[in-house]
Amino acid sequence: MTIINKDKRHPALWIPTVYFAMGLPFALVSMASVLMYEDLGISDARITFWTALITLPWTFKPFWSPLLEMFKTKKHFVIITQWITGISLMFVAFSLQLPSFFQYSIAFFAILAFSGATHDIATDGVYINALSTQDQAKYIGWQGAAYNIAKFLSMSGFAYLAGELSKTMGPATAWMWAMAACGTLMIVLGFYHLKMLPSGGTADHQVTSLKDGFNTLFEVIRTFFQKKFIIWHIVFIVLYRFAEGLALKIVPLFLKAPIADGGLGFDTSTVAAVYGAGSISFVAGSLLGGFFISKLGLKRSLIYLALAFNIPFVCYFLLSLFRPENITWVYASVLTEWFGYGFGFVGLILFMMQQIAPGKYKMAHYAFASGVMNLGIIPSGMYSGWMSDWLGYKVFFIWVLIATIPALLAAKFVPFIYPDKEE
Repeated sequence: MTIINKDKRHPALWIPTVYFAMGLPFALVSMASVLMYEDLGISDARITFWTALITLPWTFKPFWSPLLEMFKTKKHFVIITQWITGISLMFVAFSLQLPSFFQYSIAFFAILAFSGATHDIATDGVYINALSTQDQAKYIGWQGAAYNIAKFLSMSGFAYLAGELSKTMGPATAWMWAMAACGTLMIVLGFYHLKMLPSGGTADHQVTSLKDGFNTLFEVIRTFFQKKFIIWHIVFIVLYRFAEGLALKIVPLFLKAPIADGGLGFDTSTVAAVYGAGSISFVAGSLLGGFFISKLGLKRSLIYLALAFNIPFVCYFLLSLFRPENITWVYASVLTEWFGYGFGFVGLILFMMQQIAPGKYKMAHYAFASGVMNLGIIPSGMYSGWMSDWLGYKVFFIWVLIATIPALLAAKFVPFIYPDKEE
């Protein structure tokens, strides 16, 4: 199939849709699947371990990113991976009707994760190569907002739908229809981007064989670790999201857990609605965060962004302490935390784009940085279920707050290489 190549499309026509398509697979694997497996009777420790483990492709994606330079355009990989993701979601949906549904669905989610991670590499390559440094900063809020609208739809849309349908047709059938709808949407987006997405640059003709690809990979790794302050930058991006990794999968389980077990006892539809409202708050935070950075500059604003990102986790400790029956307090807590999350997250993304990525291998080095970033959330997410079972929700959220301290120190002292408005 010939991929249509239109490089003069206005960014507003493709940034929201392509970053929505980037966010949906990750939201389904890391968030919606948690609610799905809880509805289907899987234990918290098993859910958190496996749903965190299968996100590893988003960490290791830099190791195959140079191979994407060998063939076609970055646009080509964006579209192909959107279709693969859609088909994988169809298989997830159908596997839920099988006796050994957990093993099969996790396997298909793992394929989806590999496809989604590859999609991320190519999408960021289009963004970095198609836009100037100034436009990268201008549209960073759009990028973050669109990515998290996908979270909104996955939770307040598809997960809420599954929660409502499960009341009449059972959770397995309800989640089957929800996952099939997600798969259909990804396939449709692939066809849309055939026309609307810029190419993001053609293949690097210096990479013509697998050997050349691995030589390029070695060169990418070598030059990545030769960057000035790279160790400090790695420490910073890992620590920035460490507390988030602990809380990410436990919060929805805490909201659903029976009151007798220390949870709040809400059903799936209610939790999905709360998260949907939180996603809207995230979008507002993302847009405001981008505006804040554009006015103050990334270097001066970074500590404030880190505070906004990490401090709101105190809301969940307060919920675990007082365990209110009124849903209003839950909405207020989630809206506060997600607004701060959106406000602070754009700073981390822009830091990686403008302080780590610049150089010959911009796409690959950004992929490395974003992969390293996931090391802050995957290990902590994998053992978060075991830890919350051991400590109880109240003490667990105290530990989450303690885990924010290194992130704040790192944001305060991380060194910058490039001025805010220089590539």
